[in-house]
Parts: sequence; C-alpha cells; structure tokens
Amino acid sequence: MRLNKLFASMILVGASFSGNGVAETFQPFEVTDIQIDGLQRVALGAALLSLPVKVGDTVDQVKLQQAIKSLYASTNFETINVAREDGVLIVTVKERATISAVTFEGNKDIKDEQLQESLDGSGIKIGESLDRTMLSGIEKGLQDFYYGVGKYGAKVEAEVINLPRNRVELKFNFTEGLAAEIRQINVVGNSVFSDSEIIGLLELKDYVAWWDLFGERRYQKQKLQADLETVKTYYHNQGYIRFEVSSTQVAMTPDRKGLYITINVDEGEKYKVSEVNLTGELMGREKLMKAILPIKEGDMYNGGDVTFTEEMYSKYLGRFGYAYPEVKTFPEINDETKEVSLNINVNPGKRVYVRSINFSGNAVTKDEVMRRELRQMEGAWLNSAQVEQSKARLNRLGYFETVDTETVQVPGSDDLVDVAFNVKEQPSGSFNAGVGYGTESGLSLQFGVQQSNFLGTGNQAGVSLNTNKYSKNVNFSYTDPYFTKDGVSLGGSIYWNEFDANEANLERYKNKSYGIALNSGFPINEYNRLNGGIGYRHNSISEISAYEQALRFYNVYRESDDPNADLSFDNFEMNGGWSRSTLNRGTFPTDGSSQRFSAKATIPGSDLQYFKTDLDTNFYLPLTRNHGFVLLTRARLGYANGYGSFNQNDQILPFWENYYSGGSSSLRGFKSNSVGPRSFYLYRGSEPCAPDPSGDSCSLPGEPNQIQVSSGRSIGGNAIATASMEMIVPTPFLDEAYSNSVRTSFFVDAGNVWDTEFDYDSYRYLPADEFDKLEDYSDPSRIRASWGMSVQWLSPMGPMVFSLAWPIKEYEDDETEIFSFNIGKTF
Repeated sequence: MRLNKLFASMILVGASFSGNGVAETFQPFEVTDIQIDGLQRVALGAALLSLPVKVGDTVDQVKLQQAIKSLYASTNFETINVAREDGVLIVTVKERATISAVTFEGNKDIKDEQLQESLDGSGIKIGESLDRTMLSGIEKGLQDFYYGVGKYGAKVEAEVINLPRNRVELKFNFTEGLAAEIRQINVVGNSVFSDSEIIGLLELKDYVAWWDLFGERRYQKQKLQADLETVKTYYHNQGYIRFEVSSTQVAMTPDRKGLYITINVDEGEKYKVSEVNLTGELMGREKLMKAILPIKEGDMYNGGDVTFTEEMYSKYLGRFGYAYPEVKTFPEINDETKEVSLNINVNPGKRVYVRSINFSGNAVTKDEVMRRELRQMEGAWLNSAQVEQSKARLNRLGYFETVDTETVQVPGSDDLVDVAFNVKEQPSGSFNAGVGYGTESGLSLQFGVQQSNFLGTGNQAGVSLNTNKYSKNVNFSYTDPYFTKDGVSLGGSIYWNEFDANEANLERYKNKSYGIALNSGFPINEYNRLNGGIGYRHNSISEISAYEQALRFYNVYRESDDPNADLSFDNFEMNGGWSRSTLNRGTFPTDGSSQRFSAKATIPGSDLQYFKTDLDTNFYLPLTRNHGFVLLTRARLGYANGYGSFNQNDQILPFWENYYSGGSSSLRGFKSNSVGPRSFYLYRGSEPCAPDPSGDSCSLPGEPNQIQVSSGRSIGGNAIATASMEMIVPTPFLDEAYSNSVRTSFFVDAGNVWDTEFDYDSYRYLPADEFDKLEDYSDPSRIRASWGMSVQWLSPMGPMVFSLAWPIKEYEDDETEIFSFNIGKTF
C-alpha cells in the first residue's frame, strides 16, 4: 500500500506543474520558499528536517520524488502532495491518525497483556501514529497463532474507529472457534522401535485415559516441533546418528473437527565411536580434560553424551574466567564401517572479568546482606562455579522465593561483564495468629511475631507469644548471623514457659520454666558449621501423677519433710552442635542434603545432671530435570540420659526432657506426643501402691498376686528413632509459578520412642499376666508406621500444613489421628 501511495504521489509531481489546465514538460526551478500545509501534531521544524530540500536549492523531478520518499519514511504522514507556485514549493500532507486506545474482544487463548506486548514490538501502542499498512500483517500473524494450536476456524479482524482531532481507537475482534482434536498419530518408516514406543515419547496425544484429568488431545504446532526433536534425540542417544524425520503431515478430518498427524522417519543404522579427538586451545590441561572425557573408543554413539561433554567442558572453562567458550563436536561418519569419529574443538575465547555485581528485586533485604553471601568477587575473573555457589547461598537464606542470575557483557568491551542477581522476595517472618486443629487433639491457638530478616538486615529477631490448651510461652530472641565479617554468629534469648502435660496427651504434670541463653556459630567451610552456647534454666514441677516412671524420679528429689511440695531445679546448660547443608533452597528445597547434630548437657554442680543428643538428616533427590518430582528421605536419632549421682542414687533424665513422637511434625497419623512408652500404676483393690525396695512386694499389706497394673497415657522416653520417605509431586490444578511456595507430597513414616533405662524387670513379682503388659513398653520391635499425603504452603499468616494419614502398623493402646491442619506451625 505504501508503494502505491508513493507511485501516486510521483504522478502528482508531474501533473502539479501545469498552466491553463494543459500539462507541460516539467522544468527545474530554484526554490524561493517552502510551504507545508495540513500539519496538526507534527511540528513544522520536524517536517522540514525530513524534507531534503532547502530554500535556494534547484529541484527537478527526481529531487521531488526523493523528497516525497523521505517524508513518507518519517512515518508521520498518510498522504503527501506537492505543487509549485512560482518559486514556492507547496507540500500538502495528511497526518497519520494517533492511536488513543487499543482494545481486544473475544480473545481467550491469548491474554490482553500478551497481545499488547506483541503490538508494542510492532509499534502499535497508545500515543503512536497508526500505520494502516501493518494491520493486515498483524491480523495474519494472530490467525497463524490460532492455526498453530489447532483452531483452524479462528478469525482476527482489526477495526479502526475514527475519533475527533485525528485520533483513532484500534479494536481487535477475535473469533477463536473450537480447537481440533488429534484423532490419530501415525509413524511411518520405523522398524527399530514400535509405534507405541515412539508415540509414548510425544507430548501430543491421540488418546487420553479416562482417569487422566490433565491429559488433552489438543494440537499445537510448537509442541509438534518439540516432539520431533524429542524423537530425534531419542534415536541419536541409541546410536542412530543418521536418523532423520523426513517429513510430517497434518491433515484435517472431513468434518474439520479433528486432525491426523503422520510422521515419516528414516532410522538408519547404529554407529560406534571409532575415536575421540580433542583439538583447539586446551590451555595446558589436555591430560585432565582427556581423563574426564565420558566418551570412550568403542562406545555406542550417544548424542546425549556428546551434548553433556560439550556442556561439561564449557562449565570447566567457565571456572577459569572463560565465560563464552565455544565447544563444538564435529562428527566424521564412516558409513561403510558404521563408525563415527568425534572431533571436539575447544575455543576458550578471552578471559572475562567482573566489573560489578548488581541486585534487583530486593525491596526489603539490603544489598550488603546479599553481598556477604557471594563467592564471586568484583574485579576477579568470572568463575561460573562461584556464581552458582553464590546463587545457592542466597537461596539457602530462606528470604527469597526465586534467585536468578544473568551475565551481561559491558558495552564496548569484550573482556568485562556485569553479574546481575534478580530475586523475588518471600515473607521471611510473620505477625500471625496461628490455628491448629486435629480430629483428636482439637483446637489450638498461637500468636507471635517472628522475623528471620529483621528490617532487611539478615538478623533474626522475634517476640513470640504462643498459647494453646496445653502451653503458654513468651520468647524474646535476637541473632546476628554475621557478628563478624567472617560469618561468626552471636545471639541470645530470654523465655518463660508454662506447660500442662495433661492437656498435651501426656501423663499429668505441670512445668513452669524461665531462662536465658547465649549462642554462637562458627563456619568451618562452605557447607559445615559449628555452634555452641551456654544458658540458665529454672524449672518448677508440680501436680505430678503417681505413676511408676515418675515416682522413680520424684522419690529421689522430693523433700522428706514435705513430700507434697513442688520440685524446683536450677540448671546451667552447655550446648554444641554441627550442621551441614548443601540444599539448593532454604524453603522447600528440591536438591541436596542437610545434617544436624546437636548436644546439650547440664554443667556439673547443677541441681540435675543429664545430657541430650540429636541427629537429623534429610536427603532430596530430584527425579526429573525440572525438579517436579523429588524423593525425600529423612531420619532422626536421639538419645539422652543422666550422669553422676545424687544422694547415692544415679542421676536420671528428668521426665519433662523426654523425647516425644506423633503428630504432624513426626509420625503423622498418630495423635500428637502419643507414640512410645505409657505410664502405669500399681493397685491393690482401689488403693495405689509402689514396690517396696526391701523386697518383691507391694508396700501395702496383702499378697503380691493381688496387685494389678493400670495403663495410663504417653510419657515419652530417652531414645527416639524415626524415618520418613516422601515423594514430592507437582500440586494438581496449580500453576508452576507457585511451586516454590506450595508443596504436595505422599509419605510413609515409621519410628518409635523408648525408655531404655527404666527397670521393668524389678516388677517380676507381679502376676504373670500383669507383668506381660509392662514388657510391651520396653520392646524395641514395637515400630509404628503410617502413610498419607501432605500439602504445605506459605501464607501471610505463616506456614500452613494440611495432612491426611492412616496408620499401617499400630498397637491396641495407640491413639490415631487421620486429619490434621495447622496455621503458623513450623514445618
């Protein structure tokens, strides 16, 4: 259309210079003035700049044609006419209309934002002038998109609505129609692999099982191209280097509602690797590079191994500052011997240095908090391994949902780059009111303020005020993870707690405690860290049930002149530990492992002398490249005991320091804290009694065979072992963008809690059937197990956990809980 306008304008040039209505041969003339008519939005100066004719120039027909062409090239005018009046050059223009609005109607497959982004790239946006010649191309491009997804009845029409003051509204009307389904996929020319094997590789499907809720038979041109590459890669990885997809046909069914897809292949034959040669600039590392070469002479050709080798060498060179190496493999194929010689050429390019490191997306977290985690330094050569390590450390902080890196070349320099880290922050703390509910445990409430990135400083601060039916506590804590620039941390906490065991599914006692603690951590290397601390704790124990296990402790420490008085203890504690983490993220990791060993002990001279140890380990194994499916295995081992003696009695572990299991944080499917040994009472008739230390009899008068055992509630133990295996899967019906904040998994849990120190044999004087009940409590084979599913997600109120679990190994005295839901509960 533009060429037609230009051609018409050129004709007007010849016809505009005439006299008395009779055309005459145009004669060159000297321009004494220039007059431009029709300008509205375009300034006169801008129009004159686009006109390659000035006052005083002598113009001829060729020069006027060039002038018109130049004015059209400015994209400001829709029509241009020229005329001469003596020495005055008169240019009459009609400006292009200004786009005042762009609207879309009828589009469902393409979002408005995507359409506008595409139009912006074509210069069609509000405030710009409208080039009508582009509309037909845009219409065709949009229709081609719909054809590519199988909607062959789709239509796109651009409507120009004229508005006052030379403005227009541009409206795109869409008629999308229905997508044609794939009726059948045929593979022609294959003999090595069956049709079903090849079609099984494709993302496009011609059959979807009734139970596959997410499957579809919709055709998409882009998917077909990707599928063809998948098939080609599959054959190349099996040694068929000559394999090609010779052609594809996509045909409509007669009713235009379905498609037939035919893939024609030429498989060729298998080839072996005859030799592998490394060429190019190997920087004196030829021996090492050959040693790590995964392809050997005599191997079957594998295209995947070739690609892996190229990527491996590129990453290796990237560690030494060669950011843009070229590693290419040139195969020499011998069709007679069915062998291929691989020539791998290495071109490191120039060594690249980092000019600056920039951060974006961190609205809360300060740059210095992120910068101290970096292992890539400014001014040093670019090291791809250190960049990845820096990214991993930022991810492990737990402040960010995603961390992306980009290397940007500095304009005008071939050996300088900027490294950009773009992050998407996630809540690193919360002001929350927590709610928990279990089918058996009922309702619990929590309230607290916790911040692991206080004011963006990376420091951990918190004031937690938590209350539920069995516990009330207040905790003030603060930790600076970089108290020194070398990563030595320093922190402390002050706390008060009131605990009612009877309301926590445990045997009755009350514990009021308060204390203060200081702690510090020391990094050993990139992945390992040591920590230690000291603290003071006061415990006040009251309302203890007279069950046998508690009496063992209570009878040692009770006051002889006031046996019913509360017990109070002041203890000074030391703690230490080791932690290791290679996890790829701090929240919802998908790769790597973490281990943590911790130990604490009261200092000799404290009212109680005991120690506790814990070992936790987690392994994440991604099963797919996009980490959509991940296998998680984890385990916990713990052991605690007393040391030393008190009043000629061995010190034992205080019962309130026991390990507990069961509930959403350990063995799901079992009621919270219910797994493990249970209390027991001795009765003769209706009166309680206790063993007489002087002999095998009850302290109450009567015959020993009249003593009965009554089982109570869970009391925990001094040893624990639990294990879990989880399959993490994509969350159904949820966009992939939320994978870092929502997690769905199917799990199997197993484990138990034991009391290895309580002497059950001392009760053998009991009747046999009564003593048998006690032996079960110390039996190490009483392992519980459960299976189920869990959904966890991050919310402004804090972490939320929903789980369904069913026991697969339980005992008569176990308490189960199928459904549990928690808000504000730590994972």
